[in-house]
Amino acid sequence: MRIVIEGGTIVNEGRTFDGTLIIEDGNIVEILPLTANRLPQIADSEVINATGCYILPGIIDDHVHFREPGLTEKADIDSESRAAAAGGVTSFFDMPNTNPQTTTLEALEQKFAIARQKSHVNYSFFYGATNDNVDSFAQLDVHRIPGIKLFMGSSTGNMLVDRRESLERIFKTARLPLMAHCEDTAIINRNMAEAKARYGDDPKVTHHPEIRSVEACYESTRLAVELARKHHACLHVAHLTTAKELELLEPVPYDATSSHPSITAEATVSHLYFSDRDYHSLGTRIKCNPAVKTERDREALQQALNDGRITVVGTDHAPHLLSQKEGECARAASGMPMIQFSLVTMLELVDEGVLSLERLVELMCHNPARLFDIRQRGFIRPGYRADLVMVRPNTGWTVTPSCILSKCGWSPMEGHTFLWKVERTLCNGHTVYVDGKVDTDYIGEEIAFR
Repeated sequence: MRIVIEGGTIVNEGRTFDGTLIIEDGNIVEILPLTANRLPQIADSEVINATGCYILPGIIDDHVHFREPGLTEKADIDSESRAAAAGGVTSFFDMPNTNPQTTTLEALEQKFAIARQKSHVNYSFFYGATNDNVDSFAQLDVHRIPGIKLFMGSSTGNMLVDRRESLERIFKTARLPLMAHCEDTAIINRNMAEAKARYGDDPKVTHHPEIRSVEACYESTRLAVELARKHHACLHVAHLTTAKELELLEPVPYDATSSHPSITAEATVSHLYFSDRDYHSLGTRIKCNPAVKTERDREALQQALNDGRITVVGTDHAPHLLSQKEGECARAASGMPMIQFSLVTMLELVDEGVLSLERLVELMCHNPARLFDIRQRGFIRPGYRADLVMVRPNTGWTVTPSCILSKCGWSPMEGHTFLWKVERTLCNGHTVYVDGKVDTDYIGEEIAFR
């Protein structure tokens, strides 16, 4: 089937222009600017009218927790990939802290098997590092997974890597990018003990950024950067939250002509949008690890979007049931669902002048593809898979519980009115979302790397 998308404004590789896209067999085959001398032949074609819309590459979210297997009361690959499609996200990388944890080859293959049956967008999975599984790294297929997730801060089970000897071996051995959650557990435990002594057994959530403090983040990120430089490892620091951590990073002009950076950082939509003032209205709905911090930290992260210190914007999409968010610092679960509203939230920051639309596409589409060496995705190019999202500006709509597709059934964005709307999402040339509906019969593809 040939598909012709006409009348839209294409945003790709630093350019914004009116043009027509031609898709065949799930691939982009031609990009015709509005000034082209010839028009595409549309006989026997499906024609999609994109008039008034911007056409972007599909969003690649490098950081999600879809909870399957083992934690499916909160979320699963079916429900969260539906939410992804509705949000313009065509590819996701899922994290290993499920049950069982993705720290063996068997558990990794189990996740791929589930996704082949249930994921409505493209998928891959991080392998998890532990203190004891470094020897298994050599057996990983570098063409199937983006990298290795390393929890250098508090985590569940045996996924906290807290032995210096293990960290040295991991950074020395890993052939794949290491994506690190950086928080110093000893500092966090000390801060929590002090907070409980002062405020009681469950300190108010407003104290969360004091417990999961700037110091805890900085010390762990500093160590990760030190080890990466020592062992010449490829380090990707997950969900950076503080202005102080940004001091550890160099501005990197990351484009087709630049060299591949060895140390990069991700910011999440949540840390770019919320600040500690929002705890007063949203409470534990925005409790996450690392914590949402000050307005100054948020401003520094926003500035770093434009100078290369932040390379990728993801979500750390982490659903919990609302009943699991009850309590305060000690009791309430950390994490929030954001994937369905990540793109429109970032487009709001575009409207506010925080970054340009072209830069948004770099951070959410091009750079994830470059950083993880994804094959034929992340760009609007002939020969690439037709992962695309059409967004319409100046279309006010309000987030209500009825439109939330995440299984947990809530969002910190409830009640918020957006002026951008995801109109259509195409995954491998197939319309997986349009008119508020997801094609639940469609299954995405396993992502290939390198």
